[in-house]
Amino acid sequence: RLPGVKGLRGPLSCLNEARYGIAWGVVGAAMACYDEALNYAKQRIQFDKPIAAFQLTQHKLVEMVSEITKAQTLVHQLGRMKDAGQAKHFHVSLAKRNNVAMALDVARSARTILAANGISDEYQTIRHMLNLESVLTYEGTHEIHTLILGQEITGESAFK
Repeated sequence: RLPGVKGLRGPLSCLNEARYGIAWGVVGAAMACYDEALNYAKQRIQFDKPIAAFQLTQHKLVEMVSEITKAQTLVHQLGRMKDAGQAKHFHVSLAKRNNVAMALDVARSARTILAANGISDEYQTIRHMLNLESVLTYEGTHEIHTLILGQEITGESAFK
């Protein structure tokens, strides 16, 4: 029992704080994967030029940095709302759901830029990718956060 706390309010507030931290933390993992892929693409030479000079590699890098920037903006705004006492549990669910999916996508793209090296422990991307796979499931899966958000949007609970 937590002093001064009735029902599930205490444990759920702890869960919400953990989800908030995850929403921020996965942005760091995504940034590390992006940085590693960018540096690798600048140094890896194929057909007498760095793979960073190829359109498809540039497309992947642009997509990664765009998604990371959007995720940073989301958690920054969530932080402002939290400081102002305006952040609700569904705001945190939105950030956790969005940012974990984004970070996984970035890690997977980074791994493809690294090619066969992307599965080597000489590079950190695979470690981040595997960690993100576990983060996807704890503190609420993508599907659970979808249901939380669906209930908030529609006013209807899809589960009891």
